[in-house]
Amino acid sequence: MFTRIDHVMICVPDLARGIEQYHKLGFNIYPGGAHPGKGTHNAIAFLQDDYVELLAIRDPAEHQAASGPRNPGAGLADFIAAGGGIRYIVLQSDDLAADVAAMRKRGVDVGDATEGGRVAPTGQELRWKVALLGPKNPLPIFFIQHLTPVEARRKQAPVAGTHPNGVFKLERAYIVTHDAAKDAAIYANVLGLPQPPMERGMVIMSDMTVFKVGPTGLGIAQPYAPGPGADALASRGPGPFQALYRTTSMGAAARWMQEQGMPPLARGVRNTGEHAMLATPAEACGAYIGFVGPE
Repeated sequence: MFTRIDHVMICVPDLARGIEQYHKLGFNIYPGGAHPGKGTHNAIAFLQDDYVELLAIRDPAEHQAASGPRNPGAGLADFIAAGGGIRYIVLQSDDLAADVAAMRKRGVDVGDATEGGRVAPTGQELRWKVALLGPKNPLPIFFIQHLTPVEARRKQAPVAGTHPNGVFKLERAYIVTHDAAKDAAIYANVLGLPQPPMERGMVIMSDMTVFKVGPTGLGIAQPYAPGPGADALASRGPGPFQALYRTTSMGAAARWMQEQGMPPLARGVRNTGEHAMLATPAEACGAYIGFVGPE
């Protein structure tokens, strides 16, 4: 079964600059290593059980040679050239072969689970399986089953689970669309979950339906007024645009960013009554990055 959102893939033109910017946002983020045969490399900020990933092209020639229809890297160069940001939301499975079989029974076009891996700068080898949706279900999600236990995966980062911004987990990730109700029905079939009711998102100014995937939420959002959702839809079209992270202290996060020379982030109030801060694509390498928690 799908147990949580594993991470969001934030694609950037230059990994070193991306690391620098996310450090300003308060994440302890470190180079993660290269993806053999893919021409890409990444950086990781490990939270409690999920993580932030920045991805960039390391070797353009190798990356171009590796691109194919069932490769999550296909089209990456064009995506980055158009502004980068969140390209995929990655869902974690505890039995990917079984989930693939179940999706196919529901008529979902999905590939087989294939193994992958990379070697972290620490020398640690990390292994996983991934499954990608096919052309009949062109959604900006794919699926992963980690073969390396989470306790071992935390060791790839010199500091895991403790960040200057107080962030400790991913709360939600959002995909913007022209028709949330219609698209949510497609996601419900792919995920094998009931379609949730619509609710109103006050910070992203969008009506949305939120799938509960373990402790995380996957929101399908349709703008109802000018705001982050409408801006993302107008500038990039349908797709992932925001990740919302829970922090132990909004005040600590704001102070850290101020100390790094960043202007104060925009503030809003969620439909839960909680206050939230939101970094814009200009401040977060093409993505909207939200923070929610106590002051």
